[in-house]
Amino acid sequence: MTSPTVEERPAPSDGPDAGLLDRLAARIADRTATVGVIGLGYVGLPLAVTVADRGYPILGVDIDRTKIQALDGGRSYIEAVSDDALQAVAAKGRVAWTDDVARLADCDVIVICVPTPLTAHREPDLYFVETTGRQVAQHMTAGTLVILESTTFPGTTRDVLTPILAEGGLVADATFWVGFSPEREDPGNTSYRTATIPKVVAGDSPAANRLMTAFYGNVVESVVPVSGTSTAEAVKITENVFRAVNIALVNELKVIYDAMGIDVWEVIDGAASKPFGFMPFYPGPGLGGHCIPIDPFYLTWKAREYGHTTRFIELAGEINVTMPAFVIGRLRDVLDRVHGIGLSRARVLLVGITYKKNVADMRESPSVELMEIMLRHGATVDFLDPLIPEIPKMRQHMALMGRRSVSMEAVPGQDYHAVLIATDHDAIDYAGLAALGIPVIDTRNAFARRGLPMTNVFKA
Repeated sequence: MTSPTVEERPAPSDGPDAGLLDRLAARIADRTATVGVIGLGYVGLPLAVTVADRGYPILGVDIDRTKIQALDGGRSYIEAVSDDALQAVAAKGRVAWTDDVARLADCDVIVICVPTPLTAHREPDLYFVETTGRQVAQHMTAGTLVILESTTFPGTTRDVLTPILAEGGLVADATFWVGFSPEREDPGNTSYRTATIPKVVAGDSPAANRLMTAFYGNVVESVVPVSGTSTAEAVKITENVFRAVNIALVNELKVIYDAMGIDVWEVIDGAASKPFGFMPFYPGPGLGGHCIPIDPFYLTWKAREYGHTTRFIELAGEINVTMPAFVIGRLRDVLDRVHGIGLSRARVLLVGITYKKNVADMRESPSVELMEIMLRHGATVDFLDPLIPEIPKMRQHMALMGRRSVSMEAVPGQDYHAVLIATDHDAIDYAGLAALGIPVIDTRNAFARRGLPMTNVFKA
């Protein structure tokens, strides 16, 4: 891959420079702009490969050297990007992978795709955004468009990132431009990929808006410009609040209907037959993933600055957080009723350790919370997950790191008292689990949806 050297790039200017803007716009239009993508995870890597596939030279940057080594070897570590796709863009000479942030000086467009977690007090943690912003400020040169894709509260791009970028001596909307475009990746969704998901885009000035629209217009099939970066940030927060609140609603209905002896899954399927006015959401053992359990609380935190409380969002969070305890309560009842034992004497097989079916992603997985609760109460717990042979290092739950999945072949000889289905991967042998003849606590309606015998199945 070739890209302009630092010496070839225009020097910083103290004031507006139409030449810089025109030059950047021309490079974006003819796909000669070198695009740096910082953070090569579930968001950054699919974006980098898609941008390269559209003809732009790509510099992928990540501080994790093991990722760089894998990518240099043409090996992908996420399902959304195949080895073949990696090797195809590499063969065309369009990509370079590095852990050297100094090489950002070679980039015309820099896209930041780093995590935005919560602190222990459920407040926004912008450490990765701020740290990355300072690295970009140190190395970027005049005539650069910087884009944030990390989900965050409205105002982050304008009030947090842009001032940090200006610390490098360049002038916002004069010698560099800033925009926001929320990532919309949906791991495991085979119907949509990065290029086919409509892309909301915004800049903090008319010039930045034009650059954003032009760049993403060359990368994805549909671009949705909005008036400013705060609006674009609010779009992503709203999408995830909508999901969190509706999942909380069906989780609450699950608890109520369970007390009435009504199957909430049957209720939802019946309601979903209405062709208008209803959208089905489904209950589960809790919320997982990098978005829904976290992003709504960014808005909750920001709303306090304006003297408002987000009662609906906070109530939804409270309901969703209680779901693991509800599931464990059902497990306790079943163990007592069927075996006459408590949790402390039980051997339990936990099926599915990831947060979502058919996806090897453990971020914020409620399965991990379920495992920790059972272990804390003295249970012996194994897990079965064909996508996770070994629990990796996580920001939390460090004591579980290194635990290995059992094989389905080994399950019949373990004398489990119960099976707890937390994630319903398609690759799991549910008929084999049914053949064990032991109680199954099914949080995903996996047995019913597959037409398996329900004799020993207890929904939770």
